[in-house]
Amino acid sequence: MRWDEMSKKQQGTLIALTSVEVALTAAAAVDLCLRPREDVRGRKGLWWPAIFVQPVGPIAYLLWGRRPCP
Repeated sequence: MRWDEMSKKQQGTLIALTSVEVALTAAAAVDLCLRPREDVRGRKGLWWPAIFVQPVGPIAYLLWGRRPCP
C-alpha cells in the first residue's frame, strides 16, 4: 500500500510505530557500544546484527542481553 492510499489514522500509526522502532534500536546500539564486554550476555559481535532484526532484536538485547549493573 502506498503512503497516499493510507488513511490519516494509518499514516499516524505507521509514524508512531516507526518512531518506537528507531528509538529502541538507537537505545540498544548506544548501550551495546558503551557497555563493557563483561556486562553483556554473550558476545558483543553477535548482538550487533541481532539488534537490527526488527522489532525483536533491540527488545531482546535490552531485556536479556545486558547483565544487571551492580
